[in-house]
Amino acid sequence: MAIFIRDNYDQMSKAAAKIIAKQIKSKPDSVLGLATGFTPIGVYRELVRMHKEEGLSFKDVKAFTLYEYLGEGFDIIKPYGLDKSCARYMHEEFFKHVDIKKENIHYFDGYTDDPAKTCEEYELAIKKAGGIDLQLLGIGRDGHWGFNEPGSSLGSRCHLVGLTKQTLDDNYEDFYRKVGITRDEMPHFCLTMGVGTILEAKKLIMLASGTKKASIVKEALEGPITSHVTASAIQLYGGEVTVVLDMDAASELSNVDHILHLEKMSKKYNLRAE
Repeated sequence: MAIFIRDNYDQMSKAAAKIIAKQIKSKPDSVLGLATGFTPIGVYRELVRMHKEEGLSFKDVKAFTLYEYLGEGFDIIKPYGLDKSCARYMHEEFFKHVDIKKENIHYFDGYTDDPAKTCEEYELAIKKAGGIDLQLLGIGRDGHWGFNEPGSSLGSRCHLVGLTKQTLDDNYEDFYRKVGITRDEMPHFCLTMGVGTILEAKKLIMLASGTKKASIVKEALEGPITSHVTASAIQLYGGEVTVVLDMDAASELSNVDHILHLEKMSKKYNLRAE
């Protein structure tokens, strides 16, 4: 596991975008798994900049979004501020600004009447694409990965999950209260890639920013592997995994000085670095 610590959110975002760009340059038809939320916005904006200013092309890239709220989907009629679907987020923040082909973008169908079938079909689509080459992840304040809430199986596949009180509270304060949507009206279920699905990606990048994430980052990286912190499954991952943190999110790790020293020495010896 490679851990990179950067001084601030902007530097963290640029470091992660650089890794993704390297993946695309080495394999132009890469299959990317992409997360939503506040944390990856800076990464997407840097990738858009690279596309517009440096010619980074996404024309052969395939993309799979990590999750979608049940009852939500890309609603072109709603203003972006009211449409809280992950599909709309990815369109507005990233896809519409680069040259990715529409047919290469895959979303969960949040409007489905058969969530189990939809999840099976999504899992199959990932396999037909050859699997995820690089999966971008955040981490929830309760340690969830995707929307694999505390208690989710670490071997789970794409599935429907009921959101916990912590996640509902966070979503309400971060999004829905601001636009006048009540708690009963906001989504309470989500379609998500499972932890087992995520762990089959060839490479992982996990991002975290801010002091609110510091304690859960420590739990995920240094604590026991447990379904109550599904992101702790990162410790089971046998492939190439990179954790990119800003200094605030890294502040409770027990070995920050060692991590910084290792990166410095890795560059000196031309070892893996972002």
